[in-house]
Amino acid sequence: MAQPEKKILVIADSITVGELAETLNLPVTQLVGELFKNGIVATINQRIDFETAQIIIEELGIDAELQHTQATAVAENHIHAPSDNAVERPPIVAVMGHVDHGKTTLLDAILDTKVVEGEAGGITQHISAYQTKRGNRMITLLDTPGHEAFAALRQHGAALTDVVIIVVAADDGVKPQTVEAIRFARSANAKIVVAINKIDKEAANPDMVKAQLASEHGLNPEEWGGDTIMVPVSAKRGDNIDKLLDAVLLVADMEELKADVDTPAEGLVIESHMETGKGSVVSLLVEQGTLNPGHFLVAGTSYAKVRTMVDYTGRATKSAGPSMPVTVTGFKQIPQFGDFLQRLRTSVKRACWSKRLKLNANAMRRARM
Repeated sequence: MAQPEKKILVIADSITVGELAETLNLPVTQLVGELFKNGIVATINQRIDFETAQIIIEELGIDAELQHTQATAVAENHIHAPSDNAVERPPIVAVMGHVDHGKTTLLDAILDTKVVEGEAGGITQHISAYQTKRGNRMITLLDTPGHEAFAALRQHGAALTDVVIIVVAADDGVKPQTVEAIRFARSANAKIVVAINKIDKEAANPDMVKAQLASEHGLNPEEWGGDTIMVPVSAKRGDNIDKLLDAVLLVADMEELKADVDTPAEGLVIESHMETGKGSVVSLLVEQGTLNPGHFLVAGTSYAKVRTMVDYTGRATKSAGPSMPVTVTGFKQIPQFGDFLQRLRTSVKRACWSKRLKLNANAMRRARM
């Protein structure tokens, strides 16, 4: 007797727990329970990445195969090859690492701000984008979530970046989330710089960390003849922070990062929420082109005429170029994290907006079928 044909499920790079349960025709509680058994605390609206969804389906013993939607291929086609007029752009750097290894404290030291204040348990619960200056050069930093429940967001965070700073505590060594950060960085083809933190601790042993990374994960320190820059730092005391930033810029120089500025802005949504008196508030990372207040944007199935635009410090800005994070108002609906956004070359009538959004919605609907 012929074997039943394996079910093919087509999903995007990430999917909510509720959507995956519906796709698999499973009770949400069963899926949430399976995620919990695998160390992921998630709600019905929590997004999980494609890889996690594959693992869960295998764990459940469901005879199904996951495939990426056409939307993924479309997103890859948005990659813009710099023209001959492209200029040097700031590197986009994600800061990743195991919980309690001082990731957010390190970012705090770099920015000389109090990022960690107000965060639940001192653990970052969102992705935020900042900029700092070293000499006359800017560096864009992404502070990515540190809890297992935010694995999908961490993967997006890595995909946005050129360089990943992996923070490892000198007194604790390589941990599961360290390994996860290395894997995400490699999957995003991002360059890795290791910050060996907490060298001020009495039990600090930077050589132990280097040996672990070299022998178990193929990250060989430069001083041992490898090609991975590892900088011992103390986020608490501020030791070697400048050396770490210099290392990031050195790696960026080797990549020759460039982008066009005289083109319609393109980028990604990195945060979005509703705010009383402002409506939808959306944080964007401009990848190429220039964005100004008054420009028309499309992101996912939402659109906007940019009303206000501020930088990461909250100051109003009239222009945002490549690698610059900004927060804008004016979206009619809240776009989703990771949505590709682009500026329209000219303003359009509502009918044109509706047609464009309808096409986007239909494409997503077909992808789910």
